[in-house]
Amino acid sequence: MLNRYLKIVLVLLLSLLCLMYAIQNLVNLDACFSSVAYVLDMTEHNYYANSFFPAVTNSLLVWIAVGTIIGAELIAGILLLVGCGKLFSARKADSSYFNKAKSLALFGAGIGIIVWFGIFGVFGGAWFQMWQTPTGGQSLNGAFQYFFSCAFIWLIVRAKDR
Repeated sequence: MLNRYLKIVLVLLLSLLCLMYAIQNLVNLDACFSSVAYVLDMTEHNYYANSFFPAVTNSLLVWIAVGTIIGAELIAGILLLVGCGKLFSARKADSSYFNKAKSLALFGAGIGIIVWFGIFGVFGGAWFQMWQTPTGGQSLNGAFQYFFSCAFIWLIVRAKDR
C-alpha cells in the first residue's frame, strides 16, 4: 500500500513540475520566445560553426516551436494530474485495477520525456547545437534533469503492483 502512495505522490510532483514550467513560460512569454529564438538562430556557435541544417530566424517558426514546447508541457502536466487522481481513486482497489489506472500518468510522463529529451535533447542539443552557448548549455542541462525525472518516475509507476 505504501508503494501506491509513493507512486501517487511522485506523479503529483511530476505534474506540478510540468505545469509550473509551462506557466512560467507563459508568464515570461517574451523571454521564452527570445530563448528559443536564440537557440534556433544558432548565434555564437564557435566550436561547431557549420551545421547541416540552416538556422531558423523566421518569427512564425519560432512561435510554433514555443507553442509546441509550452503546449506539450501543459498536456503532460494535465495528463499527470488526471492520472494522479485516477491512481488515488484506485489506491484501495485490487492490483489489476490499480495497474490499469496508471495509463494517463504513464502517458503524461512519456510526453514529458518527449519534451525534455526529444525537443530539448535531440532537436535543441544535437540538431541546433545549443550546448555551444552558456544560455543554451544551461537550458540543456536543466532539460536533462527534467527528462531524467520523467523517465525515472515513469519506470517507478510502470512497475507492476501485485
